[in-house]
Amino acid sequence: MTNADLRANPDNFCYRHPDRQSFVLCQRCTRTICPECQTQMPVGVICPECLREQQKNVKATRPSRGTRAVRAMRRSDGTPVVTYAIVALTSLLYLVSLIPRVGGQIEWWLAFNSVFVLPGPNLQPWRLLTVTLVHASIWHVALNMLALWALGRSLEPLLGRWRFTALYLLSALGGSVLVALLAPGTWVVGASGAVWGLLGAMFVIGRHLGANVTAIAVLLGLNLVITFLPGSNISWQAHIGGGLVGALVGVIFARTRAIRQQRTQKLLLGATGVGLLALLAIPALLYI
Repeated sequence: MTNADLRANPDNFCYRHPDRQSFVLCQRCTRTICPECQTQMPVGVICPECLREQQKNVKATRPSRGTRAVRAMRRSDGTPVVTYAIVALTSLLYLVSLIPRVGGQIEWWLAFNSVFVLPGPNLQPWRLLTVTLVHASIWHVALNMLALWALGRSLEPLLGRWRFTALYLLSALGGSVLVALLAPGTWVVGASGAVWGLLGAMFVIGRHLGANVTAIAVLLGLNLVITFLPGSNISWQAHIGGGLVGALVGVIFARTRAIRQQRTQKLLLGATGVGLLALLAIPALLYI
């Protein structure tokens, strides 16, 4: 989302680097700052000017806990650490899954099937999220990780690491929940639902920022067509569920961007997760 149309909304660009788009605000002055200008604090990030002001206010006497904290702070360089970590972990687990016997056991414990989220002795709720870590083939994992790498490098610096993590996990959860609702008893593997969530969020946030999102819309449309092709063997439920939840999370981020709305943002994200888990009661009732 680097289209010139974004400049129609200058509040979405770093006040120190007007050509750099960002979705992160300084916790003290609430101005938009790019990754290069962000300094990580215990409760968020601040801009260089606010950091200098805070350091001036620190007493020059015996080093206090606050002084040590300031010295220990590291400036964020905008590296999409979460994206790279997910790609590395998923790729590593795929390689491990190729090991005879060991690989089969790993796939068994991480893949998703709605029968494992029903109340009872077989309850294994972690599968709702670990499904993103196992894949059916080298092409499956390669395409998903390529998409995650491409989308994460844009979205993670824009949203910040914890928001990006929340988006990815909630999208994965949304995909698993829709599979449980519409395809109970079906085995599912792959990070496609979470990746679709990133696409959905990017579309919504791009619209909010005033970007030209035609390319994203076309990409979503093409993926939707491929999902429903005969013989594709693709879980369209996971794709649609992840995409819808990702779009919802994108709306939450776009509508609660101000510092004073941060608590509301976290509450809405938490409510989204709780609501998705509550929907799992529907297949449980059907089985009973």
